[in-house]
Amino acid sequence: MGTVKSEKGEPLAGATVAEKGNSENATQTKEDGGFILKVKSANATLVIGYIGYASKEIKLNNSQSSIAVSLAVENKLATDTVIIVGYGRQRKQSVVGAISQVKGEVLERTGGVSSLGATLTGNLPGVITVATQGTPGAEDPKIYIRGQSTWNNSDPLILVDGIERPMNSVDVGSVESVSVLKDASATAVFGVKGANGVILITTKRGKDGKADIRLTANSTVKVPSKLASKFDSYDALRIRDIAIENELGTSPASWNNYVPYAELDKYRNPANQAEAERYPNIDWQDQVVKKYAMSYNANLNISGGSPFVKYFSSIDVLHEGDIIKKIANDKTYSPGYGFDRINARTNLDFNLSKSTVLTTNLAGSYGVRQDAYGQDSWEYRIWQSIYNNAPNIYYPRYSDGGWGYYPAEQVSTINSLATMGNNGVRKTTTTRITTDFTLKQDLGMLLKGLSAKGLISFDNSFVSQGGVYDNGTIQQEYINPVRGDTTYSQYLGTNQFNWVPYHWTTNVDAVQNASTYRKLFYQVQVDYARKFGFHDITAMGLFSRDKYATGSEFNHFREDWVGRVTYNYGLKYFAEFNGAYNGSEKFGPDYRFAFFPSAAAGWMISNEAFMSNVRFINTLKLRGSYGKVGNDNIANRWLYMTTWTYGGNAPLGASAGQNSPYTWWSEAHSSVGNPDIHWETVTKADIGIDYSLWNGLVSGSFDVFNDYRTDILLDGPSRAVPSYFGVQPATANLGKVRNKGYEVDLRLSKNVSKNVRVWANLSMTHAKDKIIEADDPQLLDDYQKKAGKQIGQAYSYVSSGYYNNWDEVYGSTRLNTYDNQKLPGNLNMIDYNGDGVVDNKDVVPAGYPERPMNTYNATVGVEWKGFSAFVQFYGVSNANRYLQLLSFGGQYHYDNVYKQGSYWSPTNTNADMPVPRYASVMPYYGTNYLYDGSFLRLKNAELAYTFKLTQLKRVGINALRVYLNGDNLLLWTKMPDDREVSMGAATAYPTIRRFNLGLNLTF
Repeated sequence: MGTVKSEKGEPLAGATVAEKGNSENATQTKEDGGFILKVKSANATLVIGYIGYASKEIKLNNSQSSIAVSLAVENKLATDTVIIVGYGRQRKQSVVGAISQVKGEVLERTGGVSSLGATLTGNLPGVITVATQGTPGAEDPKIYIRGQSTWNNSDPLILVDGIERPMNSVDVGSVESVSVLKDASATAVFGVKGANGVILITTKRGKDGKADIRLTANSTVKVPSKLASKFDSYDALRIRDIAIENELGTSPASWNNYVPYAELDKYRNPANQAEAERYPNIDWQDQVVKKYAMSYNANLNISGGSPFVKYFSSIDVLHEGDIIKKIANDKTYSPGYGFDRINARTNLDFNLSKSTVLTTNLAGSYGVRQDAYGQDSWEYRIWQSIYNNAPNIYYPRYSDGGWGYYPAEQVSTINSLATMGNNGVRKTTTTRITTDFTLKQDLGMLLKGLSAKGLISFDNSFVSQGGVYDNGTIQQEYINPVRGDTTYSQYLGTNQFNWVPYHWTTNVDAVQNASTYRKLFYQVQVDYARKFGFHDITAMGLFSRDKYATGSEFNHFREDWVGRVTYNYGLKYFAEFNGAYNGSEKFGPDYRFAFFPSAAAGWMISNEAFMSNVRFINTLKLRGSYGKVGNDNIANRWLYMTTWTYGGNAPLGASAGQNSPYTWWSEAHSSVGNPDIHWETVTKADIGIDYSLWNGLVSGSFDVFNDYRTDILLDGPSRAVPSYFGVQPATANLGKVRNKGYEVDLRLSKNVSKNVRVWANLSMTHAKDKIIEADDPQLLDDYQKKAGKQIGQAYSYVSSGYYNNWDEVYGSTRLNTYDNQKLPGNLNMIDYNGDGVVDNKDVVPAGYPERPMNTYNATVGVEWKGFSAFVQFYGVSNANRYLQLLSFGGQYHYDNVYKQGSYWSPTNTNADMPVPRYASVMPYYGTNYLYDGSFLRLKNAELAYTFKLTQLKRVGINALRVYLNGDNLLLWTKMPDDREVSMGAATAYPTIRRFNLGLNLTF
């Protein structure tokens, strides 16, 4: 007999005690840590093990009948890690759901990145991020959790301290942890909100003890990552001449645009400023984009506590400089772009009594984004010149002060410098205030293990705009390179010659009523947790309501009734049952409420007696879950109701032109309601293994998942309803999608010596979806149906090499357009359906969606005394992105020629690109502009040094850490520029590379 306790003297119930060499002779300790075991020999050796603690061997002697064993913590993470789950917390060892969690300090090392969403990239298995733009203050990526299983809104639910709030409302320095809930057991408690996964953000709180003051400061250099390369004027015009020579047979008139060498040379070597303006050779990337921009971020927080109150307060200041240049305009105001923000947060915990705790979270944010007026719907004009403007189109600004423009076509040839410099300064201020109060009451005096809490929160945000208004009217001019004459855009003023510029005005900062947001949320929760010997039981019941609105719209409402029960026996067998009964006002009365259940089970194999002699396995847990979760995250709100419209009068009267005084009312043809509309439902199944080997040297998890989503909303235009139906059909729940895959998480940690530790975190996520049903027309060919394809599947004409001679041209399939302009060097387009003509029926699935199917992460680090360093590589595969960088494109065949490799010629029939065209047309380019979107990034790297405590105590500093890190440092890709989304060539803000110098200082 004997007892097993921790180093702190706490009994360890469920510890395994086995006779070495005879694994069948084993037992487990009771609630008080005691055990009784009969052994064959008085000199036997006992092996004692417990999850998270180092195993110990005790050799008995003849005189021993009782022993006392103390086990030391082997892996603090395994015993102390608390995982944030829906509406609660669980010890890591008892979690049976698929949950990933990352600490805030890990996110802080991401190289000067201020967007919390962007810091998640590669740090959480199952989380797929797609960067959409690098605009200051708007760098939040698109986030998918385990891929995509709906063509509607696939954004995950985001909760900040248990309340639905935007992720960008929290600064990285205030984050304690981020948890991602992925399977049914973890997300079912969120009912109609959890189908796309859930992200739980927990902010920092105070702890008992003296005040700790922590300062973090970062200074970041931002540079453009990679932009598409273009030829200068000389080379572009030389390629134009080659194209004209090739196409003279089909377009003899092209010869009029041939540029002789003597004129070509003037573009590269102008004799004077006048020639430079007449024959421009402009590097638009250099004109528009800075070499670098600066960003600064500082976070100051204080935390501590006493027996009465614990506190955490922080203030975070951010300045994001912009890589777009500030353009001088001689108008006494300074245009430009940028973002400034200040966040403040105070989290307080008051111990009102031994059983009552009042928690308050108060947070505010004040952000100012500076841009120009008139850019909301035309933002592409800011960087249009980077991608689309030819180097010889015009001079950006002439020596007489006029701004360059192209009179023949002014939309697709916008002068970005003129746009940025003459549309005023608009400052958009967003003020956000969030408050929540929670009262927790221990009800142990009524029933041991019983507690309750109530929460109420108020969120408000206001948006205002003001600044310097300038309508952008300027004097523009164009010098014709052939004739040398000048065309002006304005001829007003004295003698119709001297133009009078527009006088800018100031706009007073005014609240944008349509953007104001307010939210009321309240919640009541009852918890029960009790241990009976080896039986550990918890239960939770919850009720909550949401009420929120933006602008003058009707309030949105949601109601939730949630329950959960968990059970574990001796930390070996686990079970969990969850259910949510949710109400959403987005659906009609008959479908307003729904119930979403889930169940999960786990088996801690390593705690079984027969595993006591398997010394290298410290933790081995098998878990599985199954359940249903819903999604009401849809764009339109009143789909169950028919919208009525009015207008017009019926003819009525004795004479022509007389009408009825009554206005017609009728059903809107595009808004027929469907009273049976309801939520999407996904059935989630997950099987996973968690493991830890060789005393924590190797640890990780492996999950296989299968999601089947049904009742996916399909809007009217996407339905297979014939046009003679008369109106646009109603939206209906007709779609089905299956999404399945796996996750691998591998972590290595080794103390090589007393002062040296090496570690690595490796992970991979594979997620592939397949549309099962999308209401495709029955007579449509299978290859043109959505069913059987992925969501967002890329489609394209496809080609098979080139026409390499005239015989191949004459023998080729007819094109339905511009067939008479085929030339050797054209792409040989495939007549996929074999009907003798290449047309839109030959567009077929090609490649993958832009959302990657596979993501990879490898982070490797080393620590030596005060030094530490790590590198993080992040990659994706099985993704395609469309980027049409068409040379000599546009109505007037602009001399915009991109560097895309070699061109076809009779001696180079395996070239990268077909023969260039100038005035003639090659209508189909196949998959030439459907690029392989796979990439590998050196996502982050850091070198840091932590100064010794003895060196700092003398000056009142408890800790000092200095670091140099970076983000998006290197890129390997087949894409012509750095982007992760398919966007038009002129509508992509450049992706940013960062180099950051920072410090952490604690007093």
